Amino acid sequence: MEGGEVKYRVILVDDEPIILRSLKVAIPWEEMNLEIVGEARNGEEALRLVREHAPHMIISDIRMPGLDGISLMKEVMAENAKRLFIFISGYSEFEYAREALREGAFDYLLKPIDHDELIEMIQRAIKKLNKQEENEHLLHSAQVLSELARERMFAELIEEGEGGSHLRHMQWLESGKLQEGYFVAVVQLDHYLKLADMWPPHERRLWLFAIRNILNEWSLSQGALTVFPFHSGEWIILFPGGLLMNREQLGQDLISQIKLHTKLPCSIGFSPLAAGITQLGEAYQQAGKALYQRFYRDSEGVFVEELGRSGDRSADAAKYPKHLEEQMLECIRTLDDQRLMKLLEETRGFIEGHAVARESAQRMLVELTVVLYREFEHMKLPLEWSLEGLLQELHASETLPDIIALLGRIFGEGISASKLSEPKEQIHRLIEKTREYIASHYHKDLSIEEAAEFAGLSISHFCLLFKQETGYTFLEYLTECRIGKAKYILKNSQVKVYQIAPLVGYQDPRYFTQVFKKMTGMTPSEYRESPSGDE
Repeated sequence: MEGGEVKYRVILVDDEPIILRSLKVAIPWEEMNLEIVGEARNGEEALRLVREHAPHMIISDIRMPGLDGISLMKEVMAENAKRLFIFISGYSEFEYAREALREGAFDYLLKPIDHDELIEMIQRAIKKLNKQEENEHLLHSAQVLSELARERMFAELIEEGEGGSHLRHMQWLESGKLQEGYFVAVVQLDHYLKLADMWPPHERRLWLFAIRNILNEWSLSQGALTVFPFHSGEWIILFPGGLLMNREQLGQDLISQIKLHTKLPCSIGFSPLAAGITQLGEAYQQAGKALYQRFYRDSEGVFVEELGRSGDRSADAAKYPKHLEEQMLECIRTLDDQRLMKLLEETRGFIEGHAVARESAQRMLVELTVVLYREFEHMKLPLEWSLEGLLQELHASETLPDIIALLGRIFGEGISASKLSEPKEQIHRLIEKTREYIASHYHKDLSIEEAAEFAGLSISHFCLLFKQETGYTFLEYLTECRIGKAKYILKNSQVKVYQIAPLVGYQDPRYFTQVFKKMTGMTPSEYRESPSGDE
C-alpha cells in the first residue's frame, strides 16, 4: 500500500501552547498526507478528542497536570491498541519515557524538539500504520475469500452432485457438520423477473444486498449452518437436522422478516432430512421441487418436501424422466433448439409408453416445465411468457400432444430469439472486450462470476460463448494469461519468484510454482535460468 492512499489523523497534546504552535508550523503535515484533527492542553481533553475523532497517531507530552501521558495512552490503547503514541519528554524524565516504551509507545523524543528527528520518527510511524492497514485489508480479503470459497463449494456441489470429483479434496471442510444430518431451504423472491425489470441494476444490487443481510442475521439467530445466494433472487440456507420439525415455523418467520423489512413477498421450499455432503445436490433438488408448489397458489408460502412424497402421489410419478430433463437442459445451454424438439417428442413417447395417468403426466410436465423455465431465467434467455402464464396454458391444454406442442413452441422460440439477438460479430466483440478486461485484471482475484457480470451474461451462457470464441475455458485462459505475464517478468527483470506470484494473481507462491511447472514443464527459477524461454 502506498503511503498516500490513506490520510491519517493526528492529535497533538502538550500543556505548553508554544510547543503546540511550533509542532503545527514546523512539520509538513500535508506533504506527509497527515491531518491534525485536534489539539489538547491536558490528558482529559485529549481523551475526549480521541473518542471524538478516532485518530491514528497521538503526539503527546509525557508529563502533564491531571491525566499524564502514560495514563492517557493506557486508556486509549485499551480501546484501540493500533493507535500510535509518540511522546515528547524532558531529559529529566528519561526513565519515565522508558516506561512509556515498555507500555507500548511507538517512540519518544527529548526536549528541546529536533524537528528533523521528529519528521523521521513520524515517517516511521506512517510506515507502521500503512503496514497495519495492509494487514487489515489482507485479513478482510482472506475472510471474504474464505466465505466466497465456502459458498462456491456448496454451489458447485449442488450443481454437480456426486459428479463433482474435482471437489472431493474439499469435502472434509464441511463434511463434519453435514454428516450428522441437515436439511436445505430454498428461499425465492416471488415474481423476481418482474421486479428485476423494474429495478435499475444498482437498485437491484441494493435490494439483493439488503435481503442477504436479513437472511444472514436471521439465519445466525436461528442456528443455521450457512446461507448463500445461488441464483439471482434465490438463496440457500442449510439447517442442522435437529430443527427438522420446525420447518413450517422457520419458513413463516423468515417470510415475515423479509416482508417486514422490504415489503417483498417470498416463498420457501424445504427438503427432507439428508446426511453427508454427497446428498447436498439431491436435497437442493427436493427443496426446489417443494417450491414448485408455489405455482398452484395465489400468495407466498412455505412448502415442504417429505421423503416418499413422490411415491405417494402415484406409482407413475416415480418414473419421472430425469435423463431426458438433463439432456434438455444441455440443449438450452448450447442453444440447440432442434435437439430440444426431438427430446420433447421422446418425452411424449416416454409418457405414452408407460401409460402414465393424465393427472400424473400433467404433474410430470409441470415439473419439467419449471426446471426448463428456470434454466432460461438463469441464462438470461428471452421468453415472452411468464412462468405463471405458461403453467396456466399448460393446465388448459386438453391432450398430451397439445402440451408437448406448447412447450416446443415456447422454448423453441426462446432459443431462436436468443440466437437472433446475438449475431456472430456481436459475440466476437463481446468476448474480445472481456479478454481485454481479463488482461487488465488478471493480477486481481478475478472470478468467472465477475467476468460474466462484466459481459452482461449468465455464467452458463458466458462459459459457452467464451469457449466457442477462444477455444479455452475461462480458467484455462486466465491461467495462460497469468503464466504468460510471469514468463515475461522472469526473463526481463530480477524480481524474486515469491514476489512475482502476487503480481500475476497468485497469493500463494508455492501454488504459483506448481501451476507454472505444470504449464511450462519448468519451475520459475529453472525457466529464468534457461538459455531461451518460449516467451
